[in-house]
Amino acid sequence: GPRPAVLFAGMMQYDGDTLLPKRFLVSPPAIDRTLGELLARGKVPQLAISETQKYGHVTYFWNGNRGGKFDEDRETYVCIPSDQLPFDERPWMKAAEVTDAFVAAARSGKYRHLRLNYPNGDMVGHTGVLWAAVLAVEAVDLSVARLVALARELQGVLIVTADHGNADEMYERDKKTGGFELDAQGRPKPKTAHTLNPVPFLIFDPGLSGEYRLSDVQGAGLSNVAATLLCLMGYEPPEGYDPPLIAFGR
Repeated sequence: GPRPAVLFAGMMQYDGDTLLPKRFLVSPPAIDRTLGELLARGKVPQLAISETQKYGHVTYFWNGNRGGKFDEDRETYVCIPSDQLPFDERPWMKAAEVTDAFVAAARSGKYRHLRLNYPNGDMVGHTGVLWAAVLAVEAVDLSVARLVALARELQGVLIVTADHGNADEMYERDKKTGGFELDAQGRPKPKTAHTLNPVPFLIFDPGLSGEYRLSDVQGAGLSNVAATLLCLMGYEPPEGYDPPLIAFGR
């Protein structure tokens, strides 16, 4: 029978390399002077690593929606292939493999800045399967413990943060009662959307002897992380960056 002529368009273009989607309503913002770009221009060797599910977050998105590298000689990107199975069937995902590669790269002494992303809490949290989310968080805990030991071994600085939560709130809350929403069977209703809780920002610096302290930045968020990293590496954040989350001096 007859059908309407439908024109599909995305809210924005999510992939500038493959130009997907072709039609979109809002142009993505032009983002320049990202941390990765500044370090590359400053000839600082850097490593970015994750598994397939979050590889783009430590490369494409990290670089301001830009594909490719700023400096082929000083940037190394590593993608560990993710499992081709439902996330709740492999909640540990590739955390161990990502950590193995990260530890080896750090011990090589080749890189001054290294970043990685563990997708477990996000991807497994989306499934709404509580026991799987517990295993996912435990897998990340184990991996982060290895990074803490690595930072102590190499006298580096480890920063741990997140962009949002999933595994921190696995059931829908009933705003009226304060308890959980229930499904038709009377069981707590799984929450599969992103949560709105504040995320942590943690600095582990085994060599710290009072050179800096946490600063009182109002409304602190992810946009303050880049300046913080630059300060920890001994650089002055450029004009236009949001302020760092640390202040030097006692």
